[in-house]
Amino acid sequence: EKTGKVLGEFSRCYREQYGVALFNSVRYEIEGNGGPQAQLLHRKVPLEDHVIYSGNLFQYIEENKKWRNRFCVVPHNYGLVLYENKLAYERELPPRVLINSAGYKVLTSVEQYLELVNSSLPGITPKSGNTPILKCPTDFPLILWHPYARHYYFCLMTGKEQEKWGAVFQDCVRHCNNGISEDSKVEAPAFTDAVRMYRQSKEQYGTWDMLCGNQTQVLSNLVMEELLPELRSAIGPRLKGKAQERQRAWIQISDAIYRMVYEQTKAHYDAMVAECELERPQMESSIRTDMDQIITSKEHLASKIRAFVLPKAEICVRNHVQPYISSILEALMTPTSQGFAEVREVFFKEVTDMNMNIVNEGGLEKLVEYMEKLSHLAFHPVKMQSCYEKMEQLKLEGLQQRFDVSSTSVFKQRAQIHMRQQMDDALYTFETLLHQELGKVQGKDELCKSIQRILERVLKKYDYDSSTVRKKFFREALLQITIPFLLKKLAPTCKAELAKFQELIFEDFASFILVENTYEEVVLQSVMKDIMQAVKEAAVQRKHNLYRDSMVMHNSDPNLHLLGEGSPIDWGEEHGGQPEAEPASDKRRRAKQVVSVIQDDEGALPYEMGAEMLMSPSSPEPPEPTVLPGSPDGVAEIREALAKEGIEEPTEERLTNDDKVHHATPASPAPRAEVLPGDDKVHHATPASPAPRAEVPLPPAGTCHQRSDKETGEEVALPAECSLPQPTGTTESIEGMQTEF
Repeated sequence: EKTGKVLGEFSRCYREQYGVALFNSVRYEIEGNGGPQAQLLHRKVPLEDHVIYSGNLFQYIEENKKWRNRFCVVPHNYGLVLYENKLAYERELPPRVLINSAGYKVLTSVEQYLELVNSSLPGITPKSGNTPILKCPTDFPLILWHPYARHYYFCLMTGKEQEKWGAVFQDCVRHCNNGISEDSKVEAPAFTDAVRMYRQSKEQYGTWDMLCGNQTQVLSNLVMEELLPELRSAIGPRLKGKAQERQRAWIQISDAIYRMVYEQTKAHYDAMVAECELERPQMESSIRTDMDQIITSKEHLASKIRAFVLPKAEICVRNHVQPYISSILEALMTPTSQGFAEVREVFFKEVTDMNMNIVNEGGLEKLVEYMEKLSHLAFHPVKMQSCYEKMEQLKLEGLQQRFDVSSTSVFKQRAQIHMRQQMDDALYTFETLLHQELGKVQGKDELCKSIQRILERVLKKYDYDSSTVRKKFFREALLQITIPFLLKKLAPTCKAELAKFQELIFEDFASFILVENTYEEVVLQSVMKDIMQAVKEAAVQRKHNLYRDSMVMHNSDPNLHLLGEGSPIDWGEEHGGQPEAEPASDKRRRAKQVVSVIQDDEGALPYEMGAEMLMSPSSPEPPEPTVLPGSPDGVAEIREALAKEGIEEPTEERLTNDDKVHHATPASPAPRAEVLPGDDKVHHATPASPAPRAEVPLPPAGTCHQRSDKETGEEVALPAECSLPQPTGTTESIEGMQTEF
């Protein structure tokens, strides 16, 4: 009933915003709005046929209170997919768990988790000395926490593994949170504006942490935001048992309710969008026919609202916003510019290392090998982590409370997504120019000179584009912080008076012009001049390597964008001399991966080896000894369990990048090194080479998790849709439920 009520109110907001968004889209299409032209090319399908990451980790199964080894795969859509083991993945058996990580937080300590759990059900705090709700058998946990959905518990054997998995988990959350496709020029703005208008009607201004995931997930969060406090006060006092048991019960109840809300919300939203789509052709026809009259009518309305609102808004801006704009901007600029500078540095270093390797090892064959890895550097969570970490320094401190900013995470993640996009654009431009140049160069020396020349060209383009992207990000962030604050300040004196302006709108145009939207545009105009001036002054200072607005880089490569329209470059197919086609099972096992810890045969991970040794050849399920004791007291029990099977404790692994390390003695009995495509070391023709070494130790990388099967009582996925810009695929779970990514 509560869900139906919230969705009914939201539907009214959405239908109103749909007409406005459609009008804005058609107007933009007709009038255009030429901003600075991007110098870098944009890759259309960045990760087609690639897997981000895969490897083993332990998962805690709540149903039977056991820790189980799982093989985790992160496909190109950033869903977390857990299999029984690596063999199950290679045989294409159904996964145990599918997780859409939108809205989750990645925690690296049990203490962090217990603090959040204790605050989720007020009045229930376990006494000191009591057994906590979760005990991790190692010192390296990774926990996925959600305010409404079920939680997922993992642990690793070493700190390096925890760092790798943590980086990948964070990348998955970052990507899935950005689930509303920006390619949609009508549905996406209509939806986000409708969410904002709905929350403002409930006196909720400012940023919202749970505006993450696809539309159905965001709407479910909107319902739960209102529903959960009522349920907590109704159900909380009735829970029985010890504090830990009541907490566990509440998590399960919240998850069950969230799933029910999700299903109801999905059906309602799909029906609502379908209705709007049916009306769209007629609405669009009216807009195109009456465009001039609609614009005139809107401008007349805006002038009347401006005369009423602007004097009050300008006083509010002068007294409460203007003094703080420079402080907010400086707080945003420092970590953001450091992050983009790090992107540039990582790109430069990777290309330079590749060039040095070609000098030492030589030829087109090595170039192909390196370019296949380098082309996906932007999606390498570990290599990009140093860039993302710069943004974690963002703090608004006192400004956050003054402007009702609940969290800075929305700004951090948006900047990090821009960083990844700029890195990929730079890489795609580099490989497109290099691919064009290959037919003209002859010999290793000429090839290396061409690479250096192209690198310098791309860096100039990157500097210009990154400046444009950052300035746009700063302006948007400042508006996102200040506009809700202004609307809240002006609401007592302005909101009630807006109804009288409705009579100024012709009935035929009422679907495309809304008084409230026009009022917000007027408020925006009142502060926009100050924001633009602040960003302009920051660019003039050149403190953060920003170009001035007057600096326009004309397209020095007129044919470059035509090159970008061509089909994707397949370095291996074009220049690598591919072997005969592999069987499908081998292709799956050796799928191209951006980051990989899958090792061939003799290079199995310690706990993967344990599972294989203990598994009966005839049994599809591993026997009982592979199940680690539920919530053991320490890492000793896991080590003891592994030791019983003759498995050594994992030692620190030195990961390379799909390139084997060159040794003086060719015949080494050691197992093959783990592979991290893209983490190329500089190799030398002989150990005694006088050339300077550029080897750098690698940071780590990470993966995933999800739901339950009738046999084991394990989790199976939340109906988790990941409506992402990438092509979608559908996996059917063991229970027959379809879970889309």
